[in-house]
Amino acid sequence: MERRDSDRRGGDDDEKLMIEDVFKDTMVPTWHQQITFRAMATSLVLSVVFNFIVCKLNLTTGVIPSFNVSAGLLGYALVKTYTTFLEKFGMLKHPFTRQENTVIQTCIVASSGIAFSSGTASYLMAMSPRVAAEADGGNTPENVKALHLGWMVAFLFVVSFVGLFSIVPLRKMMILKYKLTYPSGTATAYLINSFHTPKGARLAKKQVAVLFKSFGFSFVFAFFQWFFTGGDSCGFSSFPTFGLQAFKQKFYFDFSSTYVGVGMICPYIVNISLLLGAVVSWGIMWPIIETKKGIWYSSELSESSLHGIQGYRVFIAIAMMLGDGLYHVVVMLITTLHSLLKQHNSKKNVVVATSIEEQKTEIGEDFNEKRRTEFFLKDQIPNWAACSGYVVLAAIAMICVPLIFHQLKWYHILVSFSFAPVLAFCNAYGCGLTDWSLASNYGKIAIIIFSSWVGLQNGGIVAGLAACGVMMSTVSTASDLMQDFKTGYLTLSSPRAMFFSQVLGTTMGCIITPLVFWFFYRAYTIGDPTGPYPAPYAQLYRGIAILGVDGVSSLPKNCLELSIAFCIAAIAVNIVSQLLQKYETKYRVYRFIPNPMCMAIPFYLGGYFAIDMCIGSLILFLWTMKNKRMADDFAPAVASGLICGESLWGVPAAVLSLANLNPPICMKFLSARSNARVDSFLNGN
Repeated sequence: MERRDSDRRGGDDDEKLMIEDVFKDTMVPTWHQQITFRAMATSLVLSVVFNFIVCKLNLTTGVIPSFNVSAGLLGYALVKTYTTFLEKFGMLKHPFTRQENTVIQTCIVASSGIAFSSGTASYLMAMSPRVAAEADGGNTPENVKALHLGWMVAFLFVVSFVGLFSIVPLRKMMILKYKLTYPSGTATAYLINSFHTPKGARLAKKQVAVLFKSFGFSFVFAFFQWFFTGGDSCGFSSFPTFGLQAFKQKFYFDFSSTYVGVGMICPYIVNISLLLGAVVSWGIMWPIIETKKGIWYSSELSESSLHGIQGYRVFIAIAMMLGDGLYHVVVMLITTLHSLLKQHNSKKNVVVATSIEEQKTEIGEDFNEKRRTEFFLKDQIPNWAACSGYVVLAAIAMICVPLIFHQLKWYHILVSFSFAPVLAFCNAYGCGLTDWSLASNYGKIAIIIFSSWVGLQNGGIVAGLAACGVMMSTVSTASDLMQDFKTGYLTLSSPRAMFFSQVLGTTMGCIITPLVFWFFYRAYTIGDPTGPYPAPYAQLYRGIAILGVDGVSSLPKNCLELSIAFCIAAIAVNIVSQLLQKYETKYRVYRFIPNPMCMAIPFYLGGYFAIDMCIGSLILFLWTMKNKRMADDFAPAVASGLICGESLWGVPAAVLSLANLNPPICMKFLSARSNARVDSFLNGN
């Protein structure tokens, strides 16, 4: 989004020079005035909306784009509408400021971030009897935990706040000393800054109008499709777009507005990588392996058995993810150490100043820098409070987590929280350099370590999955908070307001996320690979845990060799991409190197959602060719509306399902031969 903002405004450099000069006569509210009641009310409403969206995406494919822009835009739209209405009647007491807009965006992203790091569609869902039965491995009482709303909420409250305190003492070093860019945080800040200038407000008004039109179309179209889904494999989502044989191999367009919108937001290479992964797996590999039925694996096994074809799908996908994840973890650690050593050895870099005057001396006379540094240093969070908070919350987790998961002991949690601050720092620092969070990769490594440590007989599968939650929640929230500090720095929002809005957003997420998930869990059969909500990462995460406790003995024949090959291939692809990016600048070939992590997702799911997303990319590409400026300005709004509309239709659809009100029509597609047999049967022949 940073590139698009640059295109629209004629260059970010000019804005960086002018932005604080534009706001120099605008009073900056105190930190407690930035966290207003209307900001919290707006954040709560939009947090529910975005939790439904993220939950649905998690349960379908697990591909989740960044919603920072959508959150900032919708937050601006709601509060601006409210304040404009009050202003007409002379009842407006406090104007809507960019700091308040930043607080709203922070709360929404923090809350919806919990929907990802909570693991309701990954590591927590992987513990459930539904997924354990599908996995056909480690399905013992010690390695299964039935999901319950009470302990899920308690677990999230215990582990989700620790990461916030782990990174707070490093805020000045990250933002002021090392001047890390945090691309998402920076892009969001410039977006919010532009909203609150006269020109930006006019554009935002048009974007909001486009968003709601797109939302209306998506919601109505989803409602229309519902009428034709009165049975299994019925409706537009089962339309054999490319023929029945391609449909059998999961290549079809399922008319999902959500993933068309996601495709418009995601980079082109992500969507192409997904499609390429589907072609390699479902188009080539799985048909070949299926010819080995009875040779490589028993022909009597069910489709969902990990000792059959499903094992190849799951473990090869896991191998690619682990290879990609390990590569990025190692590269990120090397990048972090190299950058830190460079900073340390540079005589130009001095210790972060502790006073405003010292900072002014360091950064010269640049007005933007002086003003931002002044407000960033105003409302500080004492380091002793942050360190004490981390120790206290870690101690509470050491007591409470073993009560929720008896497979984990207090010393397991102690080990996790001993390493968590280091990993949180690495993740936050790397995120500042590359905008890439590796929280899920650290979580996968934790699964293998703790699963093998505890062992299968002692419930190692549940222990590894729970340890993943502890590590992932801590590392993820830390990098999210530092992104918010960067956004706050660029919008003159108080660090204290950023911290407390992150805490409030996390609190909302710890309550809303389990409730939203439970709504879907009770209304649909979650975790069924053939159902509308397969929760693919639940099966994959349980597969990683099984690999941790059983080792390679759990793999079907030749699966280990194939998994190693694809793991090495994932690492090799990343190395080639990195080398091309560093040394090849003329043709920029690295832009066309696929992403192994994205390629791995359709290995398990199939290519239907990749086709949806590629259509979204095609729409964006054609729009850009026709009118680049309009596409840059309005494509994010159209995409957000498409995602929100169909996702929110899931609420009334689930209510109708719970009330046993079924769609009246079943629209199915059969081959001509099958149709003839059906007609013959109905005619009594």
